[in-house]
Amino acid sequence: MPTRRIRRAWLTAAATASLAFTGLAAPAQAEDLPPAAPQSWVQEPRTTEATASPFTTRAWTAPGGAASPGDFTMSPGAMNAETTTRVTRLDSVLPKSGVQNLLAGANRTVQPWCSRDPFGTAPDPDIKYCLQNDDSVSQEWVPQGMTGVSDAKDNELWGDAGNIQLFASYDGWDPGRENDPLPTAGDCTTAELEANDACNQKGVRITFVQSRTNPATGSPEVKYRHVLLGWTYVNSADHVSFDGLHAAEYPIQKGVHAGGIVWYGNYLYVADTRNGLRVFDMRYIMDLDPDGDPRTHDAMGADTDGVKTTANVEDKTKVGRHDNVWYSFGYRYVMPQVAAWKFKATQNNPRGSYACVSTGAPKASYISLDRSTTPDRLIMGEYCRPESGYPSTGRIASYPVAALEGRSADIAAEGWANYLPLANGGAQGAAAHEGTLYVNESKGTDEPGNLWRYTWDGGRLVQSGQAVKTARGAEDLYVERGTGRLWSVSEHRPGQDDDCVANPGAGDPDGTDYCQRVLYGHKLSWLDGQP
Repeated sequence: MPTRRIRRAWLTAAATASLAFTGLAAPAQAEDLPPAAPQSWVQEPRTTEATASPFTTRAWTAPGGAASPGDFTMSPGAMNAETTTRVTRLDSVLPKSGVQNLLAGANRTVQPWCSRDPFGTAPDPDIKYCLQNDDSVSQEWVPQGMTGVSDAKDNELWGDAGNIQLFASYDGWDPGRENDPLPTAGDCTTAELEANDACNQKGVRITFVQSRTNPATGSPEVKYRHVLLGWTYVNSADHVSFDGLHAAEYPIQKGVHAGGIVWYGNYLYVADTRNGLRVFDMRYIMDLDPDGDPRTHDAMGADTDGVKTTANVEDKTKVGRHDNVWYSFGYRYVMPQVAAWKFKATQNNPRGSYACVSTGAPKASYISLDRSTTPDRLIMGEYCRPESGYPSTGRIASYPVAALEGRSADIAAEGWANYLPLANGGAQGAAAHEGTLYVNESKGTDEPGNLWRYTWDGGRLVQSGQAVKTARGAEDLYVERGTGRLWSVSEHRPGQDDDCVANPGAGDPDGTDYCQRVLYGHKLSWLDGQP
């Protein structure tokens, strides 16, 4: 095989040609699909795209001004019914685990208040969680979206389990499945693919975190567990299978960025930047290692042909069903996508730029939930950097979140829609609570980020007080109502981001490890009291 870098070792020339118009590569064994499931590997949502025109800037008003809520209208995914059929079929083959069982077996440990300090000269948060070292410095997985059980349930309990936070990470090492020409983007040769599981295009994972009492010792602890998100398809043997999440968004977004997530009831909503929302169901978390011993290769169920299968969570280089064995890149748990919502308007935002148009489909850069309103609202906003011809600072709007469960008709933004007041754009996350909109603005690795506060005055967003300094690499926002905390996660990691490159072993040349990741929460009462 040539030494040039390739997207996947198993991708055939025929499959490459057939997918030239989609920008997607077929997963293993997806070539020559049976007629019953044509192109079932092509993932949704996929919004109609067009080249931006000068007319797309005419709706611009001013920072904080009103935006058109109609542009945010979403339609149910065209493949939702087929996706449901495939997930039901997968459910008949693989055993499931509930959220509480997953949490009870959480295998990784948070260290509260470690020495890592992405805040520097910024005020310390009310709470700080440090991930295990490999997650803290991983170049493969980059944290982005955040939610928790306070979003999921009004009483903030999942059964009898509370104090749960979730954050999403995208595969920053080899995230694509798009035609990425850059040799530095993580694409792998055949030899590299076999030697290093990080070369695989894994997509997105969700991490469940819980603060609790250790049942054996009675001591407090914070534990967490990763879950791989998946897309079901039908392979060439007419078996249901699954792959990681991928999207064609080169060069500005390589894959599904998962910049925002919301857990509401049974459903987990994941932002798909140029397309809309992907939907997952907490009742369909598949367990590929029910006995908890990776060495045993547990028996799984049979598909429609009755052939028995097993699972292998030791091999980290494969995903889905291969020769009657299930793989999951080494993850015990996999949660398949059950539905999608796509933007109804044409997506005109230019590729290869952080600039945003002012009309047409927005970007779903981040999402959050506002439970302080009636009805509960999902918030969706854009990450934008204004430039000549594209003055938008980014639009943000709200939806009635319960309406997303129907999936039978279009859903429009309602309540409000605005341009963000950020003069230079760059919003990484936003959350609304009790009439205040909180917005995280990252300033890179060389200084703490800004946490802005805005209120509505006559339908316009206006600044409330000065920016509050927060962590470097500040990302999505999540309101935890019971504790009165506004949570976020920092994304930077040593070895890749700007100043972090100087001393990748230590993180920060000054010794404060500010490039290592933490989950953290500020008290809302403290934030609201700042000048």
